[in-house]
Amino acid sequence: MSSLETLKFDEKGLIPTIVQDAKTGRVLTLAYMNRESLNISLERKLTCFWSRSRQELWLKGETSGNYQHIVSLQADCDGDALLVLVEKDGPACHLGTDSCFDAAVLYEREDKTNG
Repeated sequence: MSSLETLKFDEKGLIPTIVQDAKTGRVLTLAYMNRESLNISLERKLTCFWSRSRQELWLKGETSGNYQHIVSLQADCDGDALLVLVEKDGPACHLGTDSCFDAAVLYEREDKTNG
């Protein structure tokens, strides 16, 4: 089990955070946390991020009602990225789609049966 003290935040004080649907396994978004948003997330059991564009904390669902309830939060082996499994109340993307990765596919192997 990782401790918060071993996490590696970048030079801007941020750590990339992958958010995944706990039920389906689908990747919902990639966002960034700073120490404050991580602490808020752990305290409230809701995802809270640092908005790089607005330079402010962003509690997911605060304005839309589409909260993401944290099921688990773990660090990768290097402590420089986080994975958050959530149960969501609605669309994950600000565009109203289920995932931020609902955009056009840039590449997909045609024959998915061969590894």
